[in-house]
Amino acid sequence: MVVCIYGASSSHIDESFKTAVYSLAKELAEKGHSLVFGAGSEGLMGSAAEGFTDGGGYIHGVIPHFFKEHGYEAIYDKCDKLTFTDTMAERKTIMEDSCNAFIVVPGGIGTFEELFQILTLKQLGRHEKPILLYNINGYYDNLNTFFNKCVEKKFIRKECKKLYKVFNDKESLIKCLEDNKDEDIEWSILKKN
Repeated sequence: MVVCIYGASSSHIDESFKTAVYSLAKELAEKGHSLVFGAGSEGLMGSAAEGFTDGGGYIHGVIPHFFKEHGYEAIYDKCDKLTFTDTMAERKTIMEDSCNAFIVVPGGIGTFEELFQILTLKQLGRHEKPILLYNINGYYDNLNTFFNKCVEKKFIRKECKKLYKVFNDKESLIKCLEDNKDEDIEWSILKKN
C-alpha cells in the first residue's frame, strides 16, 4: 500500500514527535508499504523518510521547484523517486493520486491545509481513502474538540466525523490501515441538503 504522510517540516519541534513518526514509518516500511510525501528532510517529514529508508521502504518525494530555488526546505536525498512540480496544487494532486491512504501527523499551516483538502474531497465523494490522524502527545485533541463544536453548532454534519479516524498509538493506526475497513458510506451524500 502507498501511504501519503503529511506533517511538520520544522526542525525545532520536540524530539518525542520525531521519534514517534520515525518508529511508525519504519514499521510501515518493514510491513511492505511505501511512502509518498512532500520530500522534505527536516521535521516530521524527514523522520518519516528516515523511517522508511531504515525499514527498506520505497519513497516518492514530491516538491515544487521553487522550494529548491529559494531554499525553503532541504530535500530528502534518499528518495527512490523525486518529482518536481510547478505549483503547490500540483504537488498535492500528485500525492493524493499516488496513495491508497493518508496519515496526518502533527504539523502546522501546510499540514492543516493538506488535511482540510483531503477531508473536503472525501466529503464531496472525490475519494474514499482512509484519513488517519496520528495524535502524538495529544496534538490533535483540540482539533477534535473543535470539530465537535462545529457539529454541535450545525456547521458540520455529525456524519462528517466519520471522514477521519484519530489514533493515539501506532499499533492501532497500523491495524486500521491494514484492515482497511472504512465506514460503508456514500461520502458524497454528506454534502447534499
